[in-house]
Amino acid sequence: MATEVHPTAVVHPDAELGVDVTIGPYSVIGANVKLGDRTRLGPHVVIDGVTTLGADNVVVGQANLGGPPQDLSYKNEPTQLEIGDRNTVREFVTINRGTVKGGGITRIANDCLFMACSHVAHDCDVRDRVIMANCVLLAGHCYVGQGANLSGAAAAHHFVTIGAYAYIGGMTRVNQDVPSFMTLEGHPSRVRGVNEVGLERAGKSASDIAALWSAFKLLYRSGDTKRRTIDTLRADPAMPQLVRELLDDLDRTEQGQKGRYRESLRAEFRRAGEELILGGVRA
Repeated sequence: MATEVHPTAVVHPDAELGVDVTIGPYSVIGANVKLGDRTRLGPHVVIDGVTTLGADNVVVGQANLGGPPQDLSYKNEPTQLEIGDRNTVREFVTINRGTVKGGGITRIANDCLFMACSHVAHDCDVRDRVIMANCVLLAGHCYVGQGANLSGAAAAHHFVTIGAYAYIGGMTRVNQDVPSFMTLEGHPSRVRGVNEVGLERAGKSASDIAALWSAFKLLYRSGDTKRRTIDTLRADPAMPQLVRELLDDLDRTEQGQKGRYRESLRAEFRRAGEELILGGVRA
């Protein structure tokens, strides 16, 4: 099947289109956009900036990808948006490109689903198989680990880390890091348990899930200090790998500021952005 561009679409002549790409009515594709093979764009899609989409992505319609960041520090630098393969982007989704101070790139990995009206702000890093339900909002500089599931209208504060296979309940305000494998819900939000359903779907063993439940009870229900519990769990040489990953997340959060590890990386992000976007010259 040959590449198809609807007569009403506006595609800049410098844009790069892979094979078997489909571009729907009234879509607008900018000069620095690259679309991978078999990517399908519905009607009224806008893709701008230095934006790359991999293969087999589906953008249903009315989405805006690679728009400028909603950040007052942005001075029209050629920051980037990178999207991997096999992602589905539904109606009215917005994903912004990066800022110099945040590393210069917003990254989306593979096999993700962004439901209608969800938003990924500048400099976020979203890993494989993430699901963002309707109206989920990620502020700038967030990290979302693989397999995480964010329910409708949840909103994450800037610099928040959401760990792998974490589950966020609907309408939850996420203002601190969420450990991998855990569920978070409520107002104020707090860790409620282990994301057992998500872990089972991901093929994790019953013994690993049971070990995570045991660790959860010690960390969040025993009444002992979290630091002492982490040290006690680490002292067990038979501790499963998933529990060690959970403890690593908690350690990183303690190293951060205001419960957000990535807050401690601001200077590193700026250096990386200046090197990538400005060639090492400070803006």
